Amino acid sequence: MNAAKEKSVKAIVQDRYGGFEVLALKDLAEPAIGDGEVLVQVVAAGLHIGDVFAVRGSPFPVRMLSGVSRPKYGVPGYDLAGRVAAVGSGVTRLKPGDEVFGVCRWPKAGACAEYSRAASDGLVHKPAELTFEAAAAIPTSASAALHGLRDAGRLQAGQHVLINGASGGVGTFAVQIAKALGAEVTAVCSTRNVELVRSLGADHVIDYTKEDFTKAGQGYDLIVDNIENRSLSEVRRALTPNGTLVLNSGTGAGGLRLLARLVRPVVLSPFVGHNLRRYLSTPNQADLQFLRALVEKGQLRPVIDTTYPLSETAAALRHIESGRARGKVVVAVAA
Repeated sequence: MNAAKEKSVKAIVQDRYGGFEVLALKDLAEPAIGDGEVLVQVVAAGLHIGDVFAVRGSPFPVRMLSGVSRPKYGVPGYDLAGRVAAVGSGVTRLKPGDEVFGVCRWPKAGACAEYSRAASDGLVHKPAELTFEAAAAIPTSASAALHGLRDAGRLQAGQHVLINGASGGVGTFAVQIAKALGAEVTAVCSTRNVELVRSLGADHVIDYTKEDFTKAGQGYDLIVDNIENRSLSEVRRALTPNGTLVLNSGTGAGGLRLLARLVRPVVLSPFVGHNLRRYLSTPNQADLQFLRALVEKGQLRPVIDTTYPLSETAAALRHIESGRARGKVVVAVAA
């Protein structure tokens, strides 16, 4: 009797680090799942700057996960939305046919593929009112916004919050989540994005091409800086005496300069009146459920800049790296 033929799936694959030309559409074996895992038929993948770093293998620490000399698996993408195709032993919360969103088992799997494997606790049910593309935009960026505001920033209702970089992937979520948590929100963006961030619920909008928020004389209880294009001393001028600055970028530098940029605020914080914080954000089931509830209450909606077909994943990542995307960039994998 002949063994069953191994099923293949289309995926975007890289066999080395480098520019986006290393990505190619190939056939891979369908991922095998283990105990506590779920096989997801991917409908859409949400991309972010971390996926750019993973393809380039830079900054170097990303290789500690994906492979030092070359990618071990090589399929980009962490965030996904799709349908459960199969479940492993011990999975009772999900069943085949369920519509879900969350994160895959990267780097042992990737979202830019027709099928991907995920831990069951990395997935939640998709809100019925969201498309798969919109759901795929949520996990990493919305979690980063939530963790920056609620956990690192310790946001309290009634506080005045400024979001620098309010029109980007994290920023568009941060404006909405801050409002949902009861804050008064000031959003900083360019002229072309003023109406967008206002539509998301921002109480005040600063067009940085016309006004410098660090010189306006307004004191904010919390600033979430998704850009880090100003010096610490300049941004601290915009804080109240006991205010908190949450830093969420670190890009724009390399090598020792990058290390210094990441570490300096944390080292400085105990010696100044302000709280200067960095944080790490990883999507988890409880917070994905929290974000899902905000969607269902009408308090959170993903903003999608562009949706690319799977074959144009390289173009999608190039658009993210340009820094010009408004909201999220998504890859449509299947119908």
